[in-house]
Amino acid sequence: TARLLDGLLERGAAATFFVIGEQIPGNEALLRRMRSEGHQIGNHTYSHVRLLKAEKDAVVEEVHKAETLLREAVGEGSFWLRPPYGLIGAERAGLIKTPMIYWSVDPEDWKLLNKEKVVSAVLSAVQPGDIILLHDFYSTSVDAALEIVDRLQEDGYAFVTVEELFRIQEEEPQAGVLYARPDRRRELS
Repeated sequence: TARLLDGLLERGAAATFFVIGEQIPGNEALLRRMRSEGHQIGNHTYSHVRLLKAEKDAVVEEVHKAETLLREAVGEGSFWLRPPYGLIGAERAGLIKTPMIYWSVDPEDWKLLNKEKVVSAVLSAVQPGDIILLHDFYSTSVDAALEIVDRLQEDGYAFVTVEELFRIQEEEPQAGVLYARPDRRRELS
């Protein structure tokens, strides 16, 4: 993550980082750096649990525990949620007090583990306004992300946080709604 942050800073690019709560302890300085460098920090639940069929109390607890740790690490904020695996049912979505983010481009970097294939998958699919899903846990994904930024900036793209993307597109995000991009909602089961 630090290497990705270094590369984004060099390129003047912003991103949104959806953070798993149980990974916050010991990484508070990294989260403060994300915020100070203009990145958005979001909630990816406490333990990356599948929310689709989780008990309602478990959904609330998973989101709340991660949000509490995020607030302790970086202060107040609206920590939008990215449900693990992009899945949440309509009934459970009603419990969520922030907008929820999906993605519109998924190169499956976690499966490919290959910089060139990830870059190719993104570049062949991306359109203005897209939300690209990548995982900074993999060094191949970090390498791919930085090359994607370089290549798309050459084509005139700007990299902004998801929250900024909504502002730019003049879309008002709603709590409990799952967005693939500001102008496209995902259906909930």
